[in-house]
Amino acid sequence: MSPVDITVVALEHLESMSTLHPDLSEQYSNLVGLYQRKLWHQLTMSTLEFVSQPSSTLRTTAEGVNSYLALFDKVILPIDKKLNPLTLARIASAVAFSLLDDPPYRDGLAARAILENFLEKRDRLGPAATLHAESRLGLLGLTLLARSGEALTTESSIKALEATKELINKNRPILAELADTESEAAIVHSAFYETAMTYRKAVGPPEAYYREAIQYVAYTSLNELSQAERFHLATDLSLAALTGEGVFNFGEVVAAPALQCLEGTELYYLVELLSAGARGDVLGFQRVADAHAAAIQMQPSLVSRAEAVKEKITLLALVNMIFERPSLERTLSFEDIADRVVVPIDQVEWVIMRALSLKLIKGTMDQVDQTVDVHWVMPRVLDNKQMSELATRFGEWAVKVSKTKDYMLEHTGALLNQ
Repeated sequence: MSPVDITVVALEHLESMSTLHPDLSEQYSNLVGLYQRKLWHQLTMSTLEFVSQPSSTLRTTAEGVNSYLALFDKVILPIDKKLNPLTLARIASAVAFSLLDDPPYRDGLAARAILENFLEKRDRLGPAATLHAESRLGLLGLTLLARSGEALTTESSIKALEATKELINKNRPILAELADTESEAAIVHSAFYETAMTYRKAVGPPEAYYREAIQYVAYTSLNELSQAERFHLATDLSLAALTGEGVFNFGEVVAAPALQCLEGTELYYLVELLSAGARGDVLGFQRVADAHAAAIQMQPSLVSRAEAVKEKITLLALVNMIFERPSLERTLSFEDIADRVVVPIDQVEWVIMRALSLKLIKGTMDQVDQTVDVHWVMPRVLDNKQMSELATRFGEWAVKVSKTKDYMLEHTGALLNQ
């Protein structure tokens, strides 16, 4: 099609939709004006805003076609080389999502086809690394390649998930090439981790979901998510932290703004469990668990991994006990450890060995004297109280260093004067 024909088709479509849907006349007229003046940046941004509001702007054409799909096919795709590739990819994702969410369609295959065809077309435009990364990762950004599998048969869903896994693995190295300081890097990172998080939620394990989800919340504004999406994200993240193998940095989760939406809900006990674990408070954790025993029984992951969660809280109690000690006072007796982590003294040796094997601590154990000398404890996110205690400790250390310096200067001067 010639450039003139492309323009005619695009403007005729926009004007016909403006007439067909008077309530959207202003938005469509705006797109007509931007197209006529060849203000491509403004056109892409206005189109992205338009297709990001399906509750108020999604309609059908006179032929009964999804209006976003018609807009994409007749107006946007023919001029794609003039548009920002990342914004274009986000438009494509929004259009594809509308096919999943629009009741007359709910067509996962058609939605995936839009994205896959778009990816293939963008890859043919040139080998430029930035273009490749922005178009492909921007598309991954709205997770359709993962979510569309939910609308398919079981066999197709498995194939969709495998295809998603392949895309995630293929694009992870590209993600590393995008510096955080780049203007649209946050969008691309959020895009990638949302897809990876969605995939891991479907196939597990919980620790893999946790790693992707904690990255996702770091790059994503919660204002972009609905209340329901924030609630489900907070729930899944909490359960993954509690049950995920090797996940011990509970402070990182408790500090995440996403968990605030659980406050005042029936699942707030998850936050209380995480907070008690982050403090290494075994008795506090048990009190919360006992108070919400019925609710916990409704969470299969907590029930099936109850022993693993109990072990994790015990180990965190040991970690926090060591952290609270000054660096020169980290020789702990088995008896003191038994009191703090709430285990019989004959199990303390196992607790220490487990912590050493998981590299939560480093040190040496004396089985004769029943002590452990710890010289390193794992770094982690601290709460305000722990930060305050650490600041106090630094202050005491600074005073000791200053006194030592004064002592050395005084005695060095005395020696020189002899």
